[in-house]
Amino acid sequence: MRNLKLNNVVSYVEKNIGTFHKKRIESLNTLKLIDVLQRKNPYLFKAKHVLTAEEIVRSLVDAHISSQEETIFGDFLEGFAIFICEKVYSGRKSSTTGVDLEFDKDAIRYIVSIKSGPNWGNSQAVKRMVSNFNAARKILKTSNSKINVAAVNGCCYGRDNKPYKAKGDYFKYCGQRFWEFISGNANLYTEIIEPLGHKAKDKNEEFLASYAQMINRFTLEFANDFCIDGKINWEAIVKLNSSTEQNSRKKAKNS
Repeated sequence: MRNLKLNNVVSYVEKNIGTFHKKRIESLNTLKLIDVLQRKNPYLFKAKHVLTAEEIVRSLVDAHISSQEETIFGDFLEGFAIFICEKVYSGRKSSTTGVDLEFDKDAIRYIVSIKSGPNWGNSQAVKRMVSNFNAARKILKTSNSKINVAAVNGCCYGRDNKPYKAKGDYFKYCGQRFWEFISGNANLYTEIIEPLGHKAKDKNEEFLASYAQMINRFTLEFANDFCIDGKINWEAIVKLNSSTEQNSRKKAKNS
């Protein structure tokens, strides 16, 4: 075990956090109104008495952003955690399906599946993770029958007061417990928060400029395609979203 130097953590964040911000903007720039309209429930908007094009557009775009940011930042945190573990325990990115990190600690080979937070999947997703753990154990045991393998579901934030799961399948470490597990530092979970804000203000201003442009463009497109005399044409929206016809998009003014 080696001591983790905070300046190494800061350097990693400064070098890599820009990728997160870049992907946020790329996700916006490649978005198409028709795609988000086809994914969302049109009946819900009607039931909520939504009356303006901008309100619908902003709701669609915000939902997309929230989903994308969780995924993009989750990828960043995974790489961040692997980097930290490499510095302390010579941890490495696993080549085994469904396993993100492998490292040795106290004569145990740990195989780790890294998730952003504790409530990351349904029962089927958890079963799939356990199946991946079992497959990884089998592979490791084949090359070394005496190796002691432990599986861990590591969550970058949150809390789980029952770290050991039934049947001995895996441990679940969340928040402080996870970061301490991969670094040996009980305070790391708070020490990393400040570096993560590196140039956040500047990067967010760039993102907000793209966001405003997207809202304006989509609102104009929505008004042209799905409004008649300024009134939302709900029938056209439902047809786009749910019609059995393959080419159901028609401009509202022609429907």
